[in-house]
Amino acid sequence: MEFSLFYFSGDGSKIDNNKYKLLIESAKFADQNNFSALWTPERHFHPFGGLYPNPSLTCTALAMVTKQIQLRAGSVVMPLHNPARVAEEWSVVDNLSNGRVAIGFASGWTIDDFVLSTESHANRKETMWHGIQTVQKLWEGEQVELKDVTGKNFNVRTFPRPIQPKLPTWIVCQSSATFIEAGKIGANVLTSLLGATLEEVTPQISLYRQSLKQHGYDPKAGKVAMMIHTFVGEDFDTVKEAAKEPFYNYLKTHIDLLENLAKNAGIKIDLEKFTEADINSLLRFAYESWLKGRTLIGSKTTCMQMIERLKNAGVDEVACLIDFNDNFDAVMSSLPYLKDLQNMCNLEKEKMMSLY
Repeated sequence: MEFSLFYFSGDGSKIDNNKYKLLIESAKFADQNNFSALWTPERHFHPFGGLYPNPSLTCTALAMVTKQIQLRAGSVVMPLHNPARVAEEWSVVDNLSNGRVAIGFASGWTIDDFVLSTESHANRKETMWHGIQTVQKLWEGEQVELKDVTGKNFNVRTFPRPIQPKLPTWIVCQSSATFIEAGKIGANVLTSLLGATLEEVTPQISLYRQSLKQHGYDPKAGKVAMMIHTFVGEDFDTVKEAAKEPFYNYLKTHIDLLENLAKNAGIKIDLEKFTEADINSLLRFAYESWLKGRTLIGSKTTCMQMIERLKNAGVDEVACLIDFNDNFDAVMSSLPYLKDLQNMCNLEKEKMMSLY
C-alpha cells in the first residue's frame, strides 16, 4: 500500500497568518518520508476547498519545497479549461519539479463552477475525455488543431516541452461507467468513499481491472488511489474525540453527505425542517458511521484493519485527506503515526517477498 497526502480544506479563514502553512509543512514531511504523492484539487466558489482554486499553482509552490515526491492535480476539471492551456501550465510545473507531475482529471461536480465555462456543462463527460486526449497529444509533442476566432482551424504545438515524455494520467471515478472508461485509456483511478461504501466500490474496481485487460493493458499496472479522511494517533478513543469537532464542521459544509448517509441507512430526512438539536444528533450518527469503515481516523491498530480491507478491495494507495482538521499542530503531530502505518505495510510486504 502506498501513501499520499490529499488536501481539500476550507478558505483558511480560521488561520491568522499563513493559510498554506499546513500544505507546505506537511508536504515537506511527506517528501522526506517517502510518501508517494501530494494531491491538490480544483475548487471554485466554495468556502470548503477555497484554498485550492488551481492545482497547477499549488503544485508549483510544492515543486519549490520538495525534491522527490510526485505532485498531482486531484483534480483538473477538464471542461472548464482549454486543453492547450492545461498542457502549457503543467509542462511548466513538470520542468520546475524535474519531471514529477501527474494530473487527475474530472468532469466537474458543482454546477456553480461552470460559470467559468457555461457551454461545457451539458456535455461535460464527452468534453473531459476529448480534452484529456488533446492534453496527452500536446504533452507528447504532437501538433493539434484548434479553432481561431473566425472558426478557422489553427495548428498548435505547446511549449515549454515537459521533462516526462508521457503524462501520468488519473481519472476521478465515482460511477461504474467512468471506471470502465478509465480502463479503456489505461489511466489510473482516484476514487473515494464519500458517496458509497467500500463494498459498493469494490465491484467497480474489478470492472476497472477487467477494462484494462480487455483494452490491452496490464490490469495490475493500473493504480487505484482511495481518498480517505485521515487522522492517526496512539489511542483510538483519544483520536476519536480529537477529530470529532473538525469532522462535524466538515460534514456541516457537505450536507449532501449527511443526506446520502441517511438514505443509505433507510432514513428519510428533510434537513430544512431539522432543528439544531436534530442536526447535532445526525452529526453524531454520521461520525460514528464513518468511523466504522470510511476513514483512517483512529489508532495504528484500527487503521491497519481498514488498510487491509482496502487492499483486499484492490486499492493500491491511500490518499490521506488530512486538512479537514484545521489545527496545524494536531495534524502535524499525527503524521509520524501515519508514517508508522506506512512502515508497517512495508514490513508486511518484505515478509511476503521473503517467502518467495
